[in-house]
Amino acid sequence: MTYKEARVYLDEVSKYGSVLGLDTIRGLLCELGNPQDDLQFIHIAGTNGKGSVLAYTSTILSEAGLKTGRYVSPTVMSYLERIQVDGQWISEEIFAELVEKVQKAVARMEAAGKESPTVFEMETAIAFLYFRKMKCDVVVLETGLGGKLDATNIVEHTVIAAFGTISRDHMGFLGETLSEIAENKAGIIKQGCKVVSAPQKPEVREVLEREAAKYGCPLVYARPEKTVVSQEDYKGQVFSYQGMDAIRIGLAGRHQIVNAVTAWEVIHAWNSVAMEQEKLHNVVSKQVMRSGFEKTEWIGRFTCVSENPVFIVDGAHNEDAVKRLRESVEVYFPGKKLTCIMGVFKDKEYEKIVNLIIPCVKKVYTVNLPDTNRTLDAELLAKAFVEASGNSLEVHAVGEIEQAVYTALQGARTDEVILAFGSLSYLGKVIETLRSRA
Repeated sequence: MTYKEARVYLDEVSKYGSVLGLDTIRGLLCELGNPQDDLQFIHIAGTNGKGSVLAYTSTILSEAGLKTGRYVSPTVMSYLERIQVDGQWISEEIFAELVEKVQKAVARMEAAGKESPTVFEMETAIAFLYFRKMKCDVVVLETGLGGKLDATNIVEHTVIAAFGTISRDHMGFLGETLSEIAENKAGIIKQGCKVVSAPQKPEVREVLEREAAKYGCPLVYARPEKTVVSQEDYKGQVFSYQGMDAIRIGLAGRHQIVNAVTAWEVIHAWNSVAMEQEKLHNVVSKQVMRSGFEKTEWIGRFTCVSENPVFIVDGAHNEDAVKRLRESVEVYFPGKKLTCIMGVFKDKEYEKIVNLIIPCVKKVYTVNLPDTNRTLDAELLAKAFVEASGNSLEVHAVGEIEQAVYTALQGARTDEVILAFGSLSYLGKVIETLRSRA
């Protein structure tokens, strides 16, 4: 099987959608020899920030000399980006080899009358096979949707369960209240693991604390209020935390301080585990932590991708994330009105997002996403901007991503700021368009 054939196979499977639950992936992994049982995990759930926590954590562990797997979704630049070891994407050749192995396992399941796995379940199985093949010391694993019934939650050897900020998103799948959503995400907590969380709202704290106590797990919250920021701009910031000074990160926005100190607490928990297990070679030093933080890259999180004019891309696609995005815009570009490009999935609360960002905007180009089945039509999104602004904004339903980028650039002065935000799924195309223009 070639890489192209592997992608065609998985694309065909993806047409059947996704189903939450662990029975099918349990059967698939059994067919494959349960590769996940030979690995240990740092499992991360949350609504916002979980990807950034994963990026910091995995980069620091790699910097410490630990062979570190990284499993993320969605991706920005490439499909293969979702499966990495020490920051290197899985190769096309190995990916195709593992897809073929999974395809044969699925055929055996179907021949036995068992339910066929979803594409996310197959991708998760491929990741576990790869991480075992690469003999990873640890895998930093991001949930796909929720936690309790997410395919990634098939893992048992969870060393640390970590949580980014939990807020309202995917309500139709995870629950209608914040407590219900938190309970779903808290399903990744396993007996005896350590639990680390970003600061949470009281109803979320109540759920996490109850679930951690149920499984005998110590719980630590990150404390961003203890940080002192000494330097910041739209390209990054420097801060101190818990007696460690001069922590430099290349990700902008005060919310990234929250994500970074959450990762700091994850590494602290990892060190505690290493000492408890008398594996002192796994302990991460402060010097290594500092280096890992500085080397962390995470595209699509208030990332400056070009200048003159400044062009920012950000994957804010729900109410909480857009509040943080607006805060960053107001801090780094005070008094400026931005030109925005936006595309979002139709199941998002896009009208709330529009109302939140409007005070920072003077001109908007709306686009359709590459996933034509899930995209909110550019015309509908443009209409939402027109209605919310009382027809006071210049709004264009462009549709095509490349055209929106070119048009926004043509109309901008070198001292202006362009922001492409919404779904992460189209930001890679934005970046490619900018690079081809350079």
